[in-house]
Order: sequence, then C-alpha cells, then structure tokens
Amino acid sequence: MLKNTFCHIPGVGEKFERILWGKGILSWDSIGKSPSAGKLPFKSHLAESLCELEKGNPRYFADLLPAKEHWRLFTEFRHSTAYLDIETNGLGGPAAYITTISLYDGKSIHYYVKGKNLDDFKDDIKKYRMLVTFNGRCFDIPFIESYLDISIDHAHIDLRFVLKDLGFSGGLKNCEKRLGIERGDLDGVDGYFAVLLWKEFRERRNRKALETLLAYNIQDVINLEPLMVIAYNLKLAGTPFLKSHRLPMPDSPETPFKADVKTIRRIFHRHSYRYARCL
Repeated sequence: MLKNTFCHIPGVGEKFERILWGKGILSWDSIGKSPSAGKLPFKSHLAESLCELEKGNPRYFADLLPAKEHWRLFTEFRHSTAYLDIETNGLGGPAAYITTISLYDGKSIHYYVKGKNLDDFKDDIKKYRMLVTFNGRCFDIPFIESYLDISIDHAHIDLRFVLKDLGFSGGLKNCEKRLGIERGDLDGVDGYFAVLLWKEFRERRNRKALETLLAYNIQDVINLEPLMVIAYNLKLAGTPFLKSHRLPMPDSPETPFKADVKTIRRIFHRHSYRYARCL
C-alpha cells in the first residue's frame, strides 16, 4: 500500500490523493506513465520516497504520515516488524517498574522478566525497524525508555489510533472482542489482574502466577498481528486496492506458557469486588 500512497508528500492530503486515484494515478510508478501527472509538482518527493524505501527506512514515512495512516507501512516493512507489549507493577513515580516485556516478530516469541533477563531487551529490540503496539505511543514506549534508559526511535504503528479511526475504541480487549479475537482461559484477565499476578508471584513465590502473567503478556503481542491484519484490510476497504492488496489472516503461534486456571480463579475470588463478572 505504501507505493500507492501520496498523502505523505507535503501539500497532498487524503482528498487530493483520492482525486489522483480517481484519475488512474494509483501508484508511484503511475506518475511517469500518466499524461495528467506531468504538471504535478511532487516528482522529486516520490524519487526521495523510492530511495528511502530501497534503504528500508520506515521512519521516513512514519514521520510524514499521520498516526491513523501508519497502517500503510505494514506490508513493506512487515519482515522487520516486532509486536510489543509490557506489564508493570501498577505504581507511579519512582516506585514504578516493568515486570515483563513480550516481543513477537511473526515467527519467534521473546519474553523478558524483571530480575532475570530484562536488560536483554535493549539489544534485541535493535533487530527490528518497526513496532506495532496498542497504546504504545502513550504508555509502553515512554515507560521502556525511562525505565531502561534507552531510546526507541523505530517507526511505530500504534493500533489504538488506526482502530479509533475505524470506529473501534475502549481498549485492546474490547477491540479484540468486537473483531472476533478470543482469549480462551485468559478471558477477563486485564492489566490490573496482571499486576495481581506479579504480586502473587513475588509474595507467595507462586511460579504458576508468573507463567500465567507471561501467558497473558504474550497473548497481548501475538493478538496484535491478527488485529493489525484486520485493521489493514478494513482500511483497504476505503481504497481502490482491497482486492489486490488484501492480506490473509496469520496463523497463531504456539505459546511457551499456559494460563493456570486455578491461579486465575483464586485471584478472581480474592478480588471479587472487581471481578464479579468473571466468577
């Protein structure tokens, strides 16, 4: 879809882009072939775009496109994309810290735990050029940068903004349910519950609690891939490219951890004032 995009060029908005598509100027290659494109003033920008694409630089396009249009980067840079999510101890200020980070690149799952291998994330994240998150722009990325004292300057598709533009809001779990993505044994588990799982692990040395927390965190990142594909296809429906560019749904990977139903049920009961709907 990126090579069909013109609205990253200064002075070209989405309305003008649709006019170009309507005139048969459907891609960057069309500019040189269409008689009606001869007077268009942005050929030099397209030459620069081709150069940056050949260099494999998604950040160039992410900086020029509004957040709700970052979905256009997906197929061209999917091979160097990581899906990312973190969990924290739920506190603010100096007492706040990351408990786990999960990373998924469409093939391999990586996970990081405080007190074990959290620092490994600093090197592993450098292997990718683009990130996909849900609300990572406002939460996950700033938290990681502050806590691990690193800079993450990757191109970034934040699905919160893409999905909101499609009419889906209310948090990751709500968007998943509305779009038909199920969580099985982890249904009802949320970010606050993740805090409780970490507390259970730290205070009671319940290994099953940590495994359930990792299962939950990993579920967040592997669900981002089908969510990204669904959002991409829904966005395509508003363009002339749905039939030619539509993506198939990805296969679900095998996850290294399973949620412990007994631990989940016990914490639900312990905090029944909050989780009565799940009992």
